[in-house]
Amino acid sequence: MKISPRYVTSNLSCIRAPVIRNVRLLEQRVLSENQDTMRQLLAITMLFLFVSVGAAKEPQCGVLVYGGTPAGIAAALAAADDGESVVLVERTRRVGGLVTSGLSHTDFHAREGLTGAFLDFADRVETYYVAEYGRDSQQVKDCFGGVFAEPHVNLAVLNAMLKERVRVRVITEARLEGVELDRGAVAPAIRKATFIGADGKTWDFSADVFIDASYEGDLMAKAGVPYCVGREGRAAHDEPLAPQKADMQLQAYNFRFTMTKKPKHRVAPSAPEGYRREDFVAVLDVLNGGEIESIFGYPKNCLFKAQTPPLPNDKYDINDVSGGAIRLSLPGQNLGWPEGTAEERDRIFAEHLRDQVGLLYFLQNDDAVPKRFRDEASEWGWCRDEFEDTGHLPPQLYVREARRMVGQYLFTQHDCQSEGDEARARLHPESVAIGEYGNNCHGTGHEGTRFSGRHIGEFYNQTPPYQIPYGVIVPPQVTNLLVPVAASSTHVGFCALRLEPIWMSLGQAAGHAAHLVRAEGVPVQKVPVRLLQQRLHSAGAATVYAGDVPRDHPLFRIVQAIGTAGGLHGLANKPDRGPRGATIHGQYTENYPSHAVELKKDLSAELAERWGKIALGLDLDTTKLPKADGNLSRSDWLQEAASLLRRPTR
Repeated sequence: MKISPRYVTSNLSCIRAPVIRNVRLLEQRVLSENQDTMRQLLAITMLFLFVSVGAAKEPQCGVLVYGGTPAGIAAALAAADDGESVVLVERTRRVGGLVTSGLSHTDFHAREGLTGAFLDFADRVETYYVAEYGRDSQQVKDCFGGVFAEPHVNLAVLNAMLKERVRVRVITEARLEGVELDRGAVAPAIRKATFIGADGKTWDFSADVFIDASYEGDLMAKAGVPYCVGREGRAAHDEPLAPQKADMQLQAYNFRFTMTKKPKHRVAPSAPEGYRREDFVAVLDVLNGGEIESIFGYPKNCLFKAQTPPLPNDKYDINDVSGGAIRLSLPGQNLGWPEGTAEERDRIFAEHLRDQVGLLYFLQNDDAVPKRFRDEASEWGWCRDEFEDTGHLPPQLYVREARRMVGQYLFTQHDCQSEGDEARARLHPESVAIGEYGNNCHGTGHEGTRFSGRHIGEFYNQTPPYQIPYGVIVPPQVTNLLVPVAASSTHVGFCALRLEPIWMSLGQAAGHAAHLVRAEGVPVQKVPVRLLQQRLHSAGAATVYAGDVPRDHPLFRIVQAIGTAGGLHGLANKPDRGPRGATIHGQYTENYPSHAVELKKDLSAELAERWGKIALGLDLDTTKLPKADGNLSRSDWLQEAASLLRRPTR
């Protein structure tokens, strides 16, 4: 494992001085001629020059978000909704990260765990399919409430959400070049960030608050924030899923292809650049060994996992086969990515593409492949209407893990677990997001050759829903930076945070926190978390899992406030059958058992007293709360408490 506290600065050129000199010469000439009209013209000219130069070379904004990932988009939307001016800078041509680059089969378990910005997005996706095909259409059914969608639909929805916010300016194809720090007497702050466009154009952005929403944590690293790459040893944090000793292994990457079997929509894959037949011949031994039943399948005994149910319009999200004999993920071949240059990352990208597209091309076209496998593989192809500007291939590699910040709070395996008989995971009163997927790693190493052996470092750990505290997105020192994606966590902890719905929730929290930094005049380390939670709850974002009180419920805000402070812990014991609900399909389940508020249940005197203490801590007038008299339900008490709960005013 590598710990790297870097402090990087860039020399940023200033272009205003010559403009100011030229304007002053013009001013002297105008004054000598003493013409009022010329003075007016001069004023207009000066205004135009300063505005245009500022916009092109040194623009100001309240919040600068680097990374057009779903988390970055959520951060931009939240900050803009709070009244902030936002610039969102994305390195590639399109926003949306993996959600618009092939990861279209969203990873979650129970729908009740989806919240906030991601649920807003999913609702928009479903609305799109309803408008396009009709409410009773197969497409609407297949979108599964908006969480399964074609990449181009995800892109259209996210772009529409951004365009609705006039305070958000989006810049694409701009690579981060460097940052300039203001090293104050107490702690450093980011003054400016420099970006270079594909055409060589340079932007120097200054902002009050910066948010690094990139998968790699590039802005964080250039600001000198400490981070880790690799795995901690088991003894470091007493994590059962960690290896015995720390190492530099990293969770493997692969592409999330979008494919179809529909002939009129199918594009036949061609050999990738650098294709070598000899690299794939060894797969024949596996195909002839009887372990593989099909080339495409779900969930096992195949080479390409075609996740079911399918996406709308008969498309499939293709992924690595967990625990499979042959994998798309390539552990070890991504080690240069986290801290790599643009050229190094391009090389790793190309190598993954050559391997994974090359394997498919070999299976479809080589005469040595058994006919039944070759015929089946040939039924599949790229989608004609997806990724049209990149040869129908995803423009981004699935970067499951890169840098991880060492922040105010380090999220570990223990934060995903319950203790004793308690059904709920560790309590975090400063929670700003929830997760429920559990610790999930596709492997960090491989024993054997490309088509033999097995992945190591692989695990899939069931957990109850968990809270995520504000400190995981807060650096230890830099006073105006938030990091919702390369969040503060161990390797095992990060394997629970690394899902797009969770990253979107953390991004939304970062956006609202950025507003509070400006509104309250405090560093990110001193943001009043209760105010942040109030903003999140008002926006329909959960900070504790309450399976029977969704965001449109009239008691959502008060349940979130009471529950986040601990009011729902201790209500139920661990279920005997495990933490998850009954299976719906594949990894998707019903509501988590033992995580309901049970509003109709009688309120005991003990619980009324406990909730009353929490209400006092929330500054509610507890003298107006009803007493538990044997005839009072939990709902009755919460309704009275809800009437006393204020909405955020700033």
